[in-house]
Amino acid sequence: MILVDSSVWIGYFNGKINPQTDWLHFALGKEVIIVGDLILAEVLQGFKRDRDFHKARELLSNFQFMEMLGQELAIKSAENYRFLRKKGVTVRKTIDVIIGTFCIHHNISLLHDDQDFDPLAKHLKLKVIQCG
Repeated sequence: MILVDSSVWIGYFNGKINPQTDWLHFALGKEVIIVGDLILAEVLQGFKRDRDFHKARELLSNFQFMEMLGQELAIKSAENYRFLRKKGVTVRKTIDVIIGTFCIHHNISLLHDDQDFDPLAKHLKLKVIQCG
């Protein structure tokens, strides 16, 4: 199972070609791809045209859906953030710590195009898809 971060979905929908969007393109229909509620919100909020919004919503609804937060993971995300801070690492976006913590907790690999996940991979054993 693979969670695709909004950094990859946004690039994919915008026609960006890079190792992550290529990996996603070839994985569609072959891998179990998870769409999380937080990622769904991040991706869909960026569409300007209603037609594009509805098309993306329909496409994303074809994947397995999971809610990503709750009390247990909220607390674990805070603990992970604090752990990284003690190591001298500050992750810029709280949502990235939540996404990483979700993946670690559920043993799901992450496909991303965002350097904020690097410390989670290095210090917290977040499994990431290597694309290049």
